[in-house]
Amino acid sequence: MASTSITIDCDECSLQHTSACEGCLVTFLLEHEPGDAVVIDAAEARAVRMLERAGLVPNLRFDARAV
Repeated sequence: MASTSITIDCDECSLQHTSACEGCLVTFLLEHEPGDAVVIDAAEARAVRMLERAGLVPNLRFDARAV
């Protein structure tokens, strides 16, 4: 069974350098350095969505830039 993952890379986000960064799940979880990507698998993505729905973490605001 192939694993599905999501790569969240600030350099690929259309909302980079906007106020959305302040409420971004990646920023909230990792307080990452600019340019650090986060990779989560499908199970982790489901868990994050459950935490979002429960109001325990901010929503993921990643929006991939058009290439």
